[in-house]
Parts: sequence; structure tokens; C-alpha cells
Amino acid sequence: MDTTKTPGHKEDMGRRPASSVSSCLGGSKPLPPGWRWVKLGEVCVGVASRDPGREPDAPFRYIDISSIDTQTKRIVAARTLIGKNAPSRARQVVHARDVLVATTRPNLNAVALVPEELHEAIASTGFCVLRCGPELRPDYLFHFVRLPDFVHALTELTKGSTYPAVTDGQVLRQAIPLPPLSEQRRIAAILKEQMAAVERARAAARARLEAVKALPAAFLRQVFPQPGQPLPPGWRWVRLGEVTKVYNGTTPPSEAAYWNGGIVWVTPTDLGKLNGINILRSARTVSLLAVASFNLSLVPPGTVVLSSRAPIGHLGIAGVELCTNQGCKSFVPSHGIDSVFLYFALKSSVAYLQRLGSGATFAEVSKSQCENFEIPLPPLSEQRRIAAILKEQMAAVERARAAAEAELDAIEALPAALLRRAFSGEL
Repeated sequence: MDTTKTPGHKEDMGRRPASSVSSCLGGSKPLPPGWRWVKLGEVCVGVASRDPGREPDAPFRYIDISSIDTQTKRIVAARTLIGKNAPSRARQVVHARDVLVATTRPNLNAVALVPEELHEAIASTGFCVLRCGPELRPDYLFHFVRLPDFVHALTELTKGSTYPAVTDGQVLRQAIPLPPLSEQRRIAAILKEQMAAVERARAAARARLEAVKALPAAFLRQVFPQPGQPLPPGWRWVRLGEVTKVYNGTTPPSEAAYWNGGIVWVTPTDLGKLNGINILRSARTVSLLAVASFNLSLVPPGTVVLSSRAPIGHLGIAGVELCTNQGCKSFVPSHGIDSVFLYFALKSSVAYLQRLGSGATFAEVSKSQCENFEIPLPPLSEQRRIAAILKEQMAAVERARAAAEAELDAIEALPAALLRRAFSGEL
């Protein structure tokens, strides 16, 4: 039998008062004439519930929190189930234009407006279902629950709790600035247009960023022949063991005497943080005692360091004398190979190195595999010319990447600013 849920039906988790959206949003600034603050529970109505398991063979559409795309705020993955497979939380009957607010991990802001095609679908009890009464428009409410101040107010309620969730009652006690219906309609229409423009700008900025990220591989492909391809005149295939000395890394014991001695000690994690090609520092250092006691391989500046244990393929060039842990291999170049050229040659071969990785516990490229790995090698003067060009190109890529990320960050900040203006009566 269907039952009707009234606003605030769930038992509260604790007795903390609801955080105030109004204090975050408006502060002491008065609302425009004709606006007023109301609690969501005053302008939303109850929803029906039913157990789809009572009809074991009947199909139904099910919406849970994983159905929501938290970026676009849309339901993108509603499932069709039959009653006998209904989850225990599948209870809430939703209507088109209901607003769903996930009560678990409210900081993720999993919210959505129910579309027409999901009218009378079943939603998880992990949502607070907001169904507008006659004073509130669903499209206006939908934009409000995306407001950072609303998200912050709910998130504050979970602090100190072992389970990051709020109750329906806590959601419904949040205050919303309520203008007349005609003003709600106007604001919602403007926000819909603005958010669509933001989404287009976000997609374009992401595409530009992905294009920038693809440039290094493209530059490297232009320079380095792949196995099976003919070599340019004067080039030859060489094993790394012929042109470098390869060293394993080591981790000293945890005793304090072996650590914090001023000698840089590099791990794959340190390599993974690099945007440039030089290792200037790392999170930890070891002592001379550790180097002497455990035969750590102390390698000179200009050594190319590779993360040889999963994740395989992070690279850097030592800017100082250093040693590494066992997740790295160090390549000390001979006089016949340029360090920067070697760095780029290995960078162009990361996919091949990753395929070499094996191991029962984790993938790893061994010292002998590194020594026998082949790279294409031109004369030293050509190596230096190529290295200089690639270094300049990669620096330009890094500048472009930083600019593209800054552009995307600026676009990501737009919705919050637009929403705050709208719900402060400034739109």
C-alpha cells in the first residue's frame, strides 16, 4: 500500500540546529521588496512511498545516488529493475519536476530535477525528495539546491558524525529566499541560460586542455622512430646498458640515524609530482651513514631517474646528487649520450616500458630489462640539437597547460558566483 511522506518525516541524526543558508548568503543585507525567507518544509509537500517488491515481476525505473552526474546535475543512469530485485531503499515515488537532494555525503551535491520520462519512477531513500507546493517553482528550487551556501550548510551538519549524512528533516529546515512566482520564473529562466553557457564554455575549455596535454606525445612522435620504423641517416639502435650505467634503488631501515641527513632520496611518488624535467627536491633525505651502510647508489646530477615499479614511466633528471628507493632505476649517461635526449627518448618509450612490467605483487621493470631496452640514438651533436628543441617545446606546453587549467578553474567558479547573485536578489 502506498503511503505519503510528509516533509521532515525522517528522524533527525542528533540535535544540532540546521546551518543557516540565509546567514551565509545574505548576511545582514535585506532581501528585495516582496521576497521573504521560508524553510523548505513550509513550501514543499509530501511524497508517496511504495514497496516495488510487492509486485515481484513488475518492472520499475530506479534512481539511486549513483544515477546522478554530480557535474551536470542530471539523472544519467536510472536502472530498470523488477520488483523481486528491488533494493531495500527503493521506496520513494517521484514525479516529473521533483527535486532530488542526496542526503549521503551532501558535500558532493548529488542533486537533480526529475525529467518527464522518469515520472513515477522509484527513488532511493538516500534522497530527500522536494516536491514544490503552490508558492515554489521546481526550476527555481533546482538552482537553489546547487548553491554553494546550501551545500555548505548541509555539509556543516555532518561534522563530528561517523557517517556523513543528513536527514530529510535537516534538509527541509534549510531556509530559501522566496520571491513572487513571476520573479522565480524570471530568475530560473536566466539561470538556465547562464548555466547552459557555462557548460558549453566548460566543455570547450576541457577540450583545449586535453589538446594541450596531447602535445608532448605528438612532439615526441615527430622525433623518435618507433621499433620497426627505419632510422634517419646516422642514427642507430642501442641498448641502454651500452650508453648508461643502470642502478637499482634501496630503502634504508627506519632507524632515525639513517634519515634526515641531507642527501636527496627519490621515490616514484616524487617523480609523479614533476611537471618539468629536473628533480630539485624530494619529501625525504637520507644520511651518509645510510649510503655507506646499505650501499645506496649515489648518482650524480644529470642522471635520468625512472619509476620502474607501478606506476611505471614517471621520469626526471637529477638536478643534485641523489639516491632512490627500490621503485626507481637510475641511468647515469656515458659520454656518448646527452642526459636531456635520454630523458626524452625514455619518455617516448613509456608505453613499451609499461608493457615490460611484470610481477606477482606489482608490475616492475627489472634492471636487466632496462639494460637491454633499446632506444634510437643519433650523433651527440644531433642529440643536443633535438634535446634543446624538445625542451623548449615542452616548456611552451607547460605554459599552455597552466593557462588552460587557469581558464577552466575560472569557468568552474562561475556557477557559484551566478547563483549567489541570483539568490541575493541581484540578478
